[in-house]
Amino acid sequence: MRTIFLTSSLLACALLSGFSVAATPKNDAPTNIKKVLETRYPQVKVVDVTPSPVAGLYEVFTGDSIVYASANGDFLLGGPLMSTADKRNVTAQRLDEHGSIDFTSLPLDLAIKTVKGNGRRTLAVFADPDCPFCKELEHSIAAFDDVTVYTFLFPLTSLHPDAANKARTIWCAEDRSQAWTQWMLSGTPAKAAEGCKGDPIEDLQKLGNKLRISSTPVVFFSNGRRVGGTLTAEQLKTRFDALDAAANDGTNTSSTQRPEGKTTGSSN
Repeated sequence: MRTIFLTSSLLACALLSGFSVAATPKNDAPTNIKKVLETRYPQVKVVDVTPSPVAGLYEVFTGDSIVYASANGDFLLGGPLMSTADKRNVTAQRLDEHGSIDFTSLPLDLAIKTVKGNGRRTLAVFADPDCPFCKELEHSIAAFDDVTVYTFLFPLTSLHPDAANKARTIWCAEDRSQAWTQWMLSGTPAKAAEGCKGDPIEDLQKLGNKLRISSTPVVFFSNGRRVGGTLTAEQLKTRFDALDAAANDGTNTSSTQRPEGKTTGSSN
């Protein structure tokens, strides 16, 4: 995944660069860091720079990854940043916060809805029909009998040239949910119904760009928290249980440990 490569490259290059001892006023540090990094690494988009919990160290958010910079931008460190007081993964928590959305804002009418059992738990998944990690995720979801899944078809045509055609055929099937599930779990090709009058693929590409999605799968839980990459059934259960606990005590929650999910695609 390009994000990991770029983060590692940034870190290596930064540690080899010359160190400037000139002091940077605290209030100017975020602006200065953004300017320095965008000049030295124009291929990396710096979305936001904010102070980290560590004095003198700044959080640099690049869309779906976080690194940490010195106030003058001459040095970078890769995460995760851990809190020893409560064993909390600060980097993971911040990634969750940056990627959070209002779940109700998703255009669910553009998704394939699959209800398993009572469907009391809810997921939204951006997935490519030819993405192997999306198929792994589908097998994990299949272990549950109490979930509603909204699948947003998000073919990565630069990697999978036929994915858009498969996505359109699945959308145009008489039973979209069944067509999607059979293709992802057993490789059974979908058959488009006659008279299909269009699909949401183009609109979903625009939505994905707005949400900075450039790899699959990407999962959004009902509290709006985002996780990039495949998840095991055990990891899904951990997330679901945390949501249940939060609902019972009236709080919002995100996992303090971000799963090391695998994705297909590359990051901005």
